[in-house]
Amino acid sequence: MPRKLSILAPDWWDYTTLDDDILNDAAKLTVRDMVRLSREGFKVVIYDTLEEFYLAEALEYINAWRQSTPDNPVGICGPIGPTEQLPLVARIVNELEINIKSAHFWGMDEWYKDGKEVGMDHPLSFAKADMELCFNRIKPKLRMPLENIHFPKADPTEYIKSWEGVRCAVMQGGQGEVKHWAFNDPLKREGKYKDNPPTPEEYRKLNTRVVDLHPVTIMQNARTSGGGVVTGVPTKAISVGPVQTWMAEKVSIWQAGTHDNPFGMRLTTLMIGKKIVDTSVPMSLLADHPNVQFNFYRHGIGTCDVEMH
Repeated sequence: MPRKLSILAPDWWDYTTLDDDILNDAAKLTVRDMVRLSREGFKVVIYDTLEEFYLAEALEYINAWRQSTPDNPVGICGPIGPTEQLPLVARIVNELEINIKSAHFWGMDEWYKDGKEVGMDHPLSFAKADMELCFNRIKPKLRMPLENIHFPKADPTEYIKSWEGVRCAVMQGGQGEVKHWAFNDPLKREGKYKDNPPTPEEYRKLNTRVVDLHPVTIMQNARTSGGGVVTGVPTKAISVGPVQTWMAEKVSIWQAGTHDNPFGMRLTTLMIGKKIVDTSVPMSLLADHPNVQFNFYRHGIGTCDVEMH
């Protein structure tokens, strides 16, 4: 029996092509149910305040970087979305005088436009956000050199190579409305993937690369970063791949309720908790990673009840 067409973008794969039973089960989950989906290799953590939530996220940077030595460098791969943790990271490093000169940082993704990655003069530049909100605020005597700060480029060769010989303690991320981490979006429904999405094994082989963005991702970024001006959002991006994701010792996803909705947060928790892997929901591939943690702000989880406004 052929898979359903997406009701969001019929030329693409996405979560609306899943079996209705999975979607309905996800919508019914309570916060308590979500926590109970924790298992070996997958942990669900709930924070009661935003202050605690973003502080815990910032401390993942600190704990990773404090493990780094010149002989055994350690890094963290981090997102733009959320960004609230970044100034906290800089403040903790400065206040505690933590020397992070041997540490590394990888940006998860960047916009792609006119055949290349956008520059730091672009208002939506992720590299610009990382530098302005975090690294430029760290005292020079403590900060790692620029060559230890890695941002993906249109030609990802150098970025991919930077993962060699450096241990990635944590890959952080958010979750987009199309259920991606970084810009690992579902693929178009065309060619060999006309009738079925890629197998998990095929998707896992994807490296850092230029990607076409799902229409839902474009609309989300217009909403969260551009006041809804869709025409200001590039339709392509460069994304860290599953290959690098599986090089990270831990994948830590931070969900405050601003980048995905109550249903979406429940769906990926259900799929990872029960090991339901389908590449129409890229986040579900993390069910096969040995160490994944979902971090939620309790009051951002919401409900899936019908509520007219």
